[in-house]
Amino acid sequence: MNEIYLDNSATTRPFDEVIARMAKAMSEEYHNPSSLYRPGVSVRERIDEARSAVAALAGLSGWGVFFTSGGTESNNLALTGALPASRNSCGHLITSAGEHPSVMRTIEALSERGYEVTCLNIDGRGQVDPAALRDALRPDTALVSIMQVNNETGAILPIGELGRVIRERAPGALFHVDGVQALGRAALRQADIDLYSVSAHKVHGPKGVGALLARPGLRLHPAVLGGGQEQGLRSGTENTPGILGFAKAAEIYAQRQQEFAGRMMELKIALAQGIAERISDACFNGPEPGEGAPHILNVSFPGLRGEVLLHALEADGIYVSTGSACAATRHTASPVLAAMGLPPERMESAIRFSLSPLTTPSDIDETLRALERHVPRLRRF
Repeated sequence: MNEIYLDNSATTRPFDEVIARMAKAMSEEYHNPSSLYRPGVSVRERIDEARSAVAALAGLSGWGVFFTSGGTESNNLALTGALPASRNSCGHLITSAGEHPSVMRTIEALSERGYEVTCLNIDGRGQVDPAALRDALRPDTALVSIMQVNNETGAILPIGELGRVIRERAPGALFHVDGVQALGRAALRQADIDLYSVSAHKVHGPKGVGALLARPGLRLHPAVLGGGQEQGLRSGTENTPGILGFAKAAEIYAQRQQEFAGRMMELKIALAQGIAERISDACFNGPEPGEGAPHILNVSFPGLRGEVLLHALEADGIYVSTGSACAATRHTASPVLAAMGLPPERMESAIRFSLSPLTTPSDIDETLRALERHVPRLRRF
């Protein structure tokens, strides 16, 4: 049975070139980057080149790039690391109801330390209203954290417009953007931001490595103390194989970004059209399929629990999800879909399909045939 993997928002299969690059790093470039002898210095140079590759893919060349263990740590570091250096370090925070748990839980922890928090609503398309942000901003607002692409619905947030609102209303506030699902898929265009979080394993790099990008001149508070690696921000010997694998994935994406995005969007629209034609009462959650990110499609099949359909598809070798992988084992309704105002039945019947450049037309065709077989049959039970 061939595997059809449609859960690329959870993780992606590393490109073959990434695996080869990591193998070389482990077998030949194993030296400590902090060492003063030539092989160690050479590894340090490769790591610095990796920073440039990641920044270029993000569209933030010239920014500081601090490598972390992934998107969760990057988001935590952005919030806890930036606030001590903020002009309003004991003030007001703003986020949205659609954020990833790594942002939401960190914001909750900060509220317990005395920060006042405003959580903006999202609408039925998963969008934040810039006018609502304008009204929420205050002179003591220290930081705003809003994602660029929602990991469950594929909604693309208007980061450029939100940044302009922040600069106009609260110029002292920092603007952090969770770009984990956006990297390589949705460009930052004229975005006035301060911090940007990314993760390697969402773009066919390895797990266990990510980065926080910070605008030049921004001071951050250290997260881990020790030997002073990552410019003193995150001490500990660098994950050289992971970092160089991330750089290779970033280079591949940068060279083929438009091709990859166009291919994924074409297949996503074919999947959406096929579902609409074959299952008439299916409901698309979030933006219209052609308007969101090119790799995510969230669909509800009323009258059928999403988890039941997930396992039926799994039996055919088709792998999808019912929402964020970080919350999949909790068996609770998606906070994102709930914030969008979806009724319980629609939330319970939701499935997320997420594509990659490795997805093929035959993967989509076989998935549609499987849905046509399983949905009517399972609804009878």
